[in-house]
Amino acid sequence: MTKRKGEVIVHRYESSILKLNPLKDPYTREIIVYVPPDYSHSRSKGYPVLIGLSGFAGNGRSFLNHDPLSENIEERMNRLISKGKSGQMILVIPDCFTKFGGNQYINSQATGRYQDYIVKEIVPFIQSNYNVSDFGLWGKSSGGYGSIYLAMRHPEIFRAIACHSGDCAFEYCYMPDFPAAFKVFNEAGGVKRWFKQFWKKQNKKEKKDIVALNILGMAAHYSPDNDYALGVKLPFDPETGELLEDIWKRWKTFDPINMIDKFTNNLKKLKLFYIDCGNKDEFNLHIGARIMHQKLNKMDIKHHYDEFEGGHFNTSFRYDISFPMIYSILSKDT
Repeated sequence: MTKRKGEVIVHRYESSILKLNPLKDPYTREIIVYVPPDYSHSRSKGYPVLIGLSGFAGNGRSFLNHDPLSENIEERMNRLISKGKSGQMILVIPDCFTKFGGNQYINSQATGRYQDYIVKEIVPFIQSNYNVSDFGLWGKSSGGYGSIYLAMRHPEIFRAIACHSGDCAFEYCYMPDFPAAFKVFNEAGGVKRWFKQFWKKQNKKEKKDIVALNILGMAAHYSPDNDYALGVKLPFDPETGELLEDIWKRWKTFDPINMIDKFTNNLKKLKLFYIDCGNKDEFNLHIGARIMHQKLNKMDIKHHYDEFEGGHFNTSFRYDISFPMIYSILSKDT
């Protein structure tokens, strides 16, 4: 039997929202769309749409990378559909990469209005060009964080989400890297000088630099401040490394574990709230996932929780579980 294959369409979208982003990152961006094998624009029932948010240091194209030992997102979706594991579903993968190394998919004066970009531009663009029913979100790591953050604020748009190894319990996933990031910035002669040197490097994937970039990127989202270098206020003193309690407190307000209290009613509106994480996650995200799971249970917020054997990397096989679940939930009303 010939395997049924979908089609990948790449749109070039000029964003008015990102046009004035402070980093002067490109505002004409790719929007990658996977269209299922039997897609019809005239079908009476619209297709569920799942928007994919990439993790730190990734972009939309990262999902299409060829891997001889695994599958990219196109291959995975083709297999799930052809084997009857999932129904016909559209995948939408935006490019939200920034010079700070990634995105938390929120509006920040240091990076740009990426929350608005997704909600006010990408969603309407897909609605105008494709046969759509409901929207869902999925992502891993920073993408998982973005899925929760956006769904908390827009349950009227995003009816189902899958958070794979998403950032939460910040004291466990971020704080352990503060000393290493402080050392990198300090040795370079400051954040601004290090940032300039980093983007001139041939090898931008040294572990110490990725750690520093990650902390800087998180600060750009959680504690932007135009009075400081690069428009970012670090959570520690750049001269001594001392934790700045007031800035750390700002960070904690963005922790999904703490945001649950504010957005309880919105989370209860979701058709599916899927959470999973490896039990040996290298960034301690399994601790945050457990805390979130327990808190959601106490607050009587319906969700699906899985903790699997493994770490943070090479976990795309988990989409074999979350994608069919999202399709099943979103297709019920179509």
